[in-house]
Amino acid sequence: MTPSGRGTTLPTCIELGTGDVAVFLLHGVGGRATAWDKTMPVLAGQGFRCIAWDAPGYGESAWVEPYTTRSLANALLELINSVGATRNVILGHSMGGLIAQEAVAMRATGIHGLILFSTSPAFGKPGGDWQKQFLTSRFAPLDAGLGLAGLAPALVKSMVAPAQNGDVQGNERYTHAVMEAVKLMSSVPEATYRAALSAIVSFNRLDNLANIAVPTLCLAGEFDTNAPPAVMEKMASRIPNARYQCLPGVGHLGNLEAPDQFNAAVLAFLKTHFAA
Repeated sequence: MTPSGRGTTLPTCIELGTGDVAVFLLHGVGGRATAWDKTMPVLAGQGFRCIAWDAPGYGESAWVEPYTTRSLANALLELINSVGATRNVILGHSMGGLIAQEAVAMRATGIHGLILFSTSPAFGKPGGDWQKQFLTSRFAPLDAGLGLAGLAPALVKSMVAPAQNGDVQGNERYTHAVMEAVKLMSSVPEATYRAALSAIVSFNRLDNLANIAVPTLCLAGEFDTNAPPAVMEKMASRIPNARYQCLPGVGHLGNLEAPDQFNAAVLAFLKTHFAA
């Protein structure tokens, strides 16, 4: 895979593959471009051009001000323009899915497909109290000096499939997924982590779901408590002609927990709507 620094104002990326269909892979709050290392070779091998970014503030990518989902979506749209592919598909995980929805709401052209993976159309509950409590609980360990490396192990284990799920818990695949996710989250600068969480708690694009007019896959994880399957299924029902799919036996990090299942679902969608 080829690292690409696309100039001082564009996010840094990892690129793989060629073709007229570009798939932009957007990581979550605790990730970065390398979260897609098990997915990009599979998609590229089937003729798709893969561009995985480090979102602004992650890796070597420049910061944006203000740090909001709208600013992040603007950075994504600039990146899409710079790539210049004929057709563009956004695969967004968690926070990446919010950025994808924001980008679609901001621009009606230039985005031809969406894969919304373990995400939601709105964050938290109405009123704002839940969001404040969420930020307080997430920031408390950091305020106490734990750091991302100290916070990551427990947080990652709360995101993956639970211990009672014998198909995943305790086997080598599960252990590797946890290790990879902890490594990714530990590499996130604390300032970026705080800013990203603060940005997403106010996200709400429920009113735009009915306006999404491109092929869309809403992909959930059976044991995901961050973006529960029921939430994603309801989201899919509000997007015209969207398809809902739930990956069995995984939590919030399906691309790491069960990469074969995840890649098969993504590839089936791409081949159906964007034959390379």
